[in-house]
This record gives sequence, structure tokens and C-alpha cells, in this order.
Amino acid sequence: MDFDLALPERIDDEEQLDELLSRPTPQTVEALRRLNGDVVLLGVGGKMGPTLARMAVRASQAAGVGRRVIGVSRFTDAEAERRLNDWGVETVRCDLLDPRQVERLPDAPNVIAMSALKFGSTENVALTWGMNVYVPTLVGRRYAGSRIAAFSTGNVYPLTDVRLGGSRECDPVGPVGEYAMSTLGRERIYQFFAETAATPTVIVRLNYACELRYGVLADMARKVFAGEPIDLSMGCLNAVWQGDANAAVLASLERCASPAFVFNLAGPETLSVRRVCEALGRHLGREPQFTGQETATALLSNGQAGHRLFGYPRVPVDSLIRWTAQWVTRGGRSLGKPTHFETRDGAY
Repeated sequence: MDFDLALPERIDDEEQLDELLSRPTPQTVEALRRLNGDVVLLGVGGKMGPTLARMAVRASQAAGVGRRVIGVSRFTDAEAERRLNDWGVETVRCDLLDPRQVERLPDAPNVIAMSALKFGSTENVALTWGMNVYVPTLVGRRYAGSRIAAFSTGNVYPLTDVRLGGSRECDPVGPVGEYAMSTLGRERIYQFFAETAATPTVIVRLNYACELRYGVLADMARKVFAGEPIDLSMGCLNAVWQGDANAAVLASLERCASPAFVFNLAGPETLSVRRVCEALGRHLGREPQFTGQETATALLSNGQAGHRLFGYPRVPVDSLIRWTAQWVTRGGRSLGKPTHFETRDGAY
């Protein structure tokens, strides 16, 4: 089964969007051809989970490998669960904070751990640590010995000089705020099980995945279109097409190791918020409004190591900007979950 990697000029609807987000790369197909066994995705009901699970199904089919792809979530949205089932993803309802429910989850040699809490973390600090540290403890116990690809975030790094290309995996961490500290705690728990239970693990520091309904580019486009000011104090950022992020995560299962292997999953450019908004404005027919001034530091990740291992992102930022502006102009659906990319104090 071959997948056409040609990029469309525009994305007209959510069906086309989800298909593109879940279209595997040849490298992902080959990785899933070599991997043995089923794949469980924990926290599949989030923003990235559905198309990641669908890509796992499509890549496995293309590889000629019969495997179960199992999505685990509370599934408060029945329609989301039905859509996954239609795509060939088995679903299991589970509250990952309940150890008894976690223990009953199906066995699998490949696990993608996505569950986390970011937004609202400042108002609910205890739940933030519960989701970001306690849940990984339960997962580490339940799936000891399985390959685990554990989502993390570039927020574990401190703000860095925008001229230096972003934090690398070998750089010291320096989380700012309760959310970032709890995500470093999540990493440490998975590293603990990698070393004490010989659980092969890869830690994915993501910064930031974008699609048209959600992400930093969608946030900026909607503000420009509505005439709302964009704060320039976080003057630079990274962005990567969520489909490319999906492909890298699946391919990374082959890199699971003990001790845990860590890589940054980020777009190749250091993007200027001002320049991106100006480009969006040209597509939208709007003049962006700004507030504040750029500062010398920003939350930036260097994704070059991941690009070498798992492939260079297929979708360039110019296409992302054009697609996003077209989507917003046509009144395309938003998930209504702002990224708060401009936050500098770690308070989400």
C-alpha cells in the first residue's frame, strides 16, 4: 500500500484533514513492519491521539502486519470513540488514575503514553502532579518490560537565547512553573522504570505540534483574523505539523532503550511570532495587531537529532501558514483550547 505524499493546496474539511494527519511515511511503515506485537495508546482521546492511532493502523496495514491498535481513554465523547472504531482502532475505557482499572488493561509489547495535564494546571496543582507523575507510576508498573514511548514536552528546558537554535537533548533542564516541574517528574518516573525494570523507553520532548483546529499557528491566525493583539514577549517558537509528529513518535518505538532514550520533537526553524503573524495577515487580508516587545529568550527546542533519526518534516511552515489561514477564513472548526504559547512564567 503506497501513500501519496504530495501536499494539497488547501484542506477543505475535517475528513481530509484527519486523513492527511494520519498518512504514514515510508519510514514509519518500515518501523512498524519490524516491530512485533500490538500497540496500546494511553490517553488516546486527546488532541493528538486519534490521528496517531489511525496512523498506527494504516502503517501496520501497509506493512502487511496484523496487529491490534488499542486506544485507551475515559471517552467522555462517544462520537470520538465511534470514529476511532471506524478507523480500525479498538477502544478500552479506563480512568488512568484508578490503579485497578490500569491493572486490567490489555497486554501489549508497544505502549505510547500520552496522558497528561497542562491547561488548568495552575488552578489544580494536585491533579496536575497526579496526572503527570502518579499515572506514569501506574503505567510503569503495568507495562514493565514493554517498549514505552512516553510523551514529554520542551517545557522541561529553560528559556534560551533565541540566537542559539534551541535547547538540545544534552542541555541541562530547567523547568519553570508547576506544570513544567511535573513534566520533568513524569520523565524521571519513566526513566526510573527503564533502569530498575529494564523497560525499554523513549521520551519524546514535543514542542509544538500543529494542525488546523489547534496549535500555535491556529491561535495566531484566529487572533489576527479577529483583530485581537498578539503578545510578542515570547517572540520566537517552534512548530511542527502534527502528522509529522505522529510519524516520528511511531518510528521512535524502535529506539526504546534502557536507560531511556530522549529526543526533541520540534520543527526545523526558529519561527518569529511577528513574521508568522504578518504572513498569516497577508493570507487573511488583515493587519496583525501586536502588544509588547520581543525579548532575548524564548522556549525553543532543537529538533535536529530527531530529524536525522526519524525523517525531516514533510510539511513546510509556508504550507502550514497557508492551510491555517484558509481554514480560519472559511470558519473551520476550532477545538477551543488555546496553547498559551506566549506564557513565560510557566503558569498554565
